[in-house]
Amino acid sequence: MELHSPMYFFLSHLATVDIAYACNTVPQMLVNLLNPAKPISFAGCMTQTFLFLTFALTECLLLLMMSYDRYVAICHPLFCHVIMSWSVCISLVVISWACGSLLALVQMVLVAALPFCGPHEINHFFCELVSVLKLACADTRYMSPKSRHPEEQQKILFLFYIFFNSMLNPLIYSLRNAEVKGALRRALCKESHS
Repeated sequence: MELHSPMYFFLSHLATVDIAYACNTVPQMLVNLLNPAKPISFAGCMTQTFLFLTFALTECLLLLMMSYDRYVAICHPLFCHVIMSWSVCISLVVISWACGSLLALVQMVLVAALPFCGPHEINHFFCELVSVLKLACADTRYMSPKSRHPEEQQKILFLFYIFFNSMLNPLIYSLRNAEVKGALRRALCKESHS
């Protein structure tokens, strides 16, 4: 398998999504940790939530496209390059990003239509959807599931998921693969000889 196969094309977009997760949440989280009294605006909060949802939904759709790629490679190995042509792969990635953005937009329109009443402070490191929904004056019990974990524990778990998964997934995706390891070794050996 070559490094420019469809699987690596999808992996590169998955790594991009993981890095975008961190770029969307970590800066505001650091601001909140260093200066908890500095609030984020409603528009800023909605933007951050929209981007977070876009990346989350796009990640799920990319994983779906990757599973289809693996299905084709396993069940139709002779026709794999015909079925998963570059135009098909590009279309699947564009569809993933477009549908992820569209689904996030629909959710944000529904959230923005809710009536919000005070206090306008989110008990979280950044604007996360469930925390935003807790500020609404309307009944939001179908929109977010009940959790059996305390709110502070949820914040720490969420922080771990966003920060560590986003940073480690690109490494895990690539370094677990023999082809990437081989290409990395060749690049390092070539660089050390010159």
